Amino acid sequence: MIGTVGEIDRNGNAVVVGPLGPMHFDGLLPGETVELDGPVARRLTSSPDRVAPPCPHAADCGGCSLQHAREPFIAAWKVAQVRGELAAAGIRDVPVRLVHSSAPHSRRRAELAARRSRKGGAIVGFHRRRSDAIVPIPGCLILSPALMATLPAVAAMTEAGASRSGRLDVRLTETGAGVDVSVSGGKPLDAALGADLAGIAEAHGLARIVWGGEVAVLRAQPVVAIGRARVPLPPGAFLQATAGGEAALVESVRRATEGARRVVDLFAGCGTFALNLAERAEVHAVEADRAMVAALRLGWRSAPGLRPLGAELRDLFARPLLPDELGRFDAAVIDPPRAGAPAQTRALAASGVPVIAAVSCRPASFRNDARRLLDAGYRLDWVEVVDQFRWSHHIELAARFVRGHIAAR
Repeated sequence: MIGTVGEIDRNGNAVVVGPLGPMHFDGLLPGETVELDGPVARRLTSSPDRVAPPCPHAADCGGCSLQHAREPFIAAWKVAQVRGELAAAGIRDVPVRLVHSSAPHSRRRAELAARRSRKGGAIVGFHRRRSDAIVPIPGCLILSPALMATLPAVAAMTEAGASRSGRLDVRLTETGAGVDVSVSGGKPLDAALGADLAGIAEAHGLARIVWGGEVAVLRAQPVVAIGRARVPLPPGAFLQATAGGEAALVESVRRATEGARRVVDLFAGCGTFALNLAERAEVHAVEADRAMVAALRLGWRSAPGLRPLGAELRDLFARPLLPDELGRFDAAVIDPPRAGAPAQTRALAASGVPVIAAVSCRPASFRNDARRLLDAGYRLDWVEVVDQFRWSHHIELAARFVRGHIAAR
């Protein structure tokens, strides 16, 4: 049977209508014709938007799903995904534009998988598409040079600390003091393994190794720059994937809250937005993780000249800030996890805060939160798309909501 690709879905898969309904395939583009043979699609024609994938691992690695498409196609597709989610909630005629696409070799944070090889040594990389198999990535085009240089260290840790059949989950974060490594799934940490890890860290210049949630090696406190501040990164703390992507999101939030004198930052993390906004406004940051709250406070103290910043330890899912608590602020920033924050958004909607800067890493949950705000009388001025997960289907965005009487910026 001959079919035609109709669209790319939100997961980056091509949709072809087959005899049993829609079928999803990797590596195809809209308008291409294919010959369907059961679960296999053989491409017969090529889209003008098709290019040869630049990465040598593109055929197998699941880290990127859109390397076969031209950059303008990817940009337009990501903007269209956001518009489509908004339209599904009845939200139309809102300016949506791409403001940043992170460069190759710029990923400063990544989560890899590793296991011991039956032939000796270790395999370190990303998962194969729709599989638990691990694809080695010696030619990866997304990781920063510092993270690429850490792959041999991860292999050595895997040989030292993984069970024969177990898999390690490894988070790498590039910091000003060196790469921070956090590993889960390994053998229990004992004196012998600790000594092995210390030797690996020394040999490869790693700042810290966290093993199973316990700091196994600390050669230098990992520190990241956030605005003027220098923030000590807690183990496992969230950090935006690229410095350029972070800068684009910060600029969007700055522009959305311009002129505000008192700002509340909800789900503040280590202060990505709070510390930048404190350069011109009083900020109250709220975060549920105790270590990140402590890091935020230390970061603020490291940067003389910032405006007052309060940091509150509070679980916003269990106890969202209520409308009367929010009413004293000129603007709010909210950057919730992927699932969104319905309870906190409802409280924001009822609070009357004049301006809300919303940041999201999942357009579908943003759509739902946006609908709640619009139903409460807010207006959505604009949405800016940030593509810091290059060649993937992941989309991040920032948006500005205002009460109807406030002029758009």
